[in-house]
Amino acid sequence: MECQECHIRPATLHFTKIINGHKTEVHLCEECAREKGEIMAGSNAFSIHNLLSGLLNFEQPMEANGGSHEHDPLQCPKCGLTYNEFTRIGKFGCDECYKTFDEKLNPILRKVHSGNTAHIGKIPRRMGKDISARRKILDLKDRLQELVEKEEFEEAAKTRDLIRELERGGDQ
Repeated sequence: MECQECHIRPATLHFTKIINGHKTEVHLCEECAREKGEIMAGSNAFSIHNLLSGLLNFEQPMEANGGSHEHDPLQCPKCGLTYNEFTRIGKFGCDECYKTFDEKLNPILRKVHSGNTAHIGKIPRRMGKDISARRKILDLKDRLQELVEKEEFEEAAKTRDLIRELERGGDQ
């Protein structure tokens, strides 16, 4: 979301004001908030990224801990972004960053997505049955693959039969 004041920088501070029962939301970058007097010097106001970093226990960038950027071993080969830079700015530089930082992202994604590493979202009620069935089939196919790799063929056959039943439209 861009700053509502300058329309240049991203909005990192989000204010909700309620005056005489009238609610107003304002989304500003730190610089515009400072200019408008929304942030007072010495206050503990901080950006949404800093808040989320704290909640998700991001590692603090080396610079903040007195270290230097020079020895940051994790760096994207495509765009050159380091993991420390990512934790500081909260954005990836390219699609390759997801693969490069995968090892460090999985624990964070598990926290955000209640134990999963993929965001699956909510299911609309009117389409819920179809989507739920498709998700269950995909999960079962993953399970089937694991069972075959472990050579647990009896359990794999049961899982295969369940997948076929669901694909035909049976309830399970």
